[in-house]
Amino acid sequence: MDKISAEKEISSYIGGLLRENFGRGPGHVLATLAYPFLAIHLSNFLSPMEKSLMANNKSIYVHKTRDLMMETLMKDINSHIELTLNLKVCEFFYDWNLECLTGMFIIRLEGNQCDVIPYQNKEKVEEEMIKVSSIAQKAPEVIYSRMLNKRQLILVRKGILIRIEKEFINLGFKENLMIAKRNLEKRLLKERRIHFEEHLNRKIIDEFTFWDFKEDSSYIILILES
Repeated sequence: MDKISAEKEISSYIGGLLRENFGRGPGHVLATLAYPFLAIHLSNFLSPMEKSLMANNKSIYVHKTRDLMMETLMKDINSHIELTLNLKVCEFFYDWNLECLTGMFIIRLEGNQCDVIPYQNKEKVEEEMIKVSSIAQKAPEVIYSRMLNKRQLILVRKGILIRIEKEFINLGFKENLMIAKRNLEKRLLKERRIHFEEHLNRKIIDEFTFWDFKEDSSYIILILES
């Protein structure tokens, strides 16, 4: 199956799966295959029950419900992706921006093939990300970035956990640490958004953050204005 057909097939499958399990699916699903990553962007995604919880400032329950649902759905999604692409799924992460009704899945596939899409001021953007990381925890030991498509920029960091965070993880506070880090880094990204936009010469309309505590790595995806 060619790249475009595979992206359409995966988008259609995930839209149907979410609709079946949440009662209402996303308004739009966009799958982007940029080896070794598969990024899946969801828009206009909020069920009537979730909308009611959000209206009563109960967003934490929406996150918890989705976490429980995704534990099951990830297995089905992984199986479908592996069957469609004939490649093994190595990592699967997800994040939601409930206020914008958006979501993002980032999947890392097996293999060393890497599609490279250059973009302007790459080094300056990475330097700005190092500043954000330094404020939140510490400067990453490794950082790199690339465009996944014309509107999605991924930044990958490795070696960012500090000792106290590792101790929290060992004590079983992984979920609380994840929530705290997500809230902090998204707030910092918004505070410094103007600097990223100056380097990219484009507006940023959404941010998603993901962590792999076991591998001490992090992915951030910025959605740019078209």
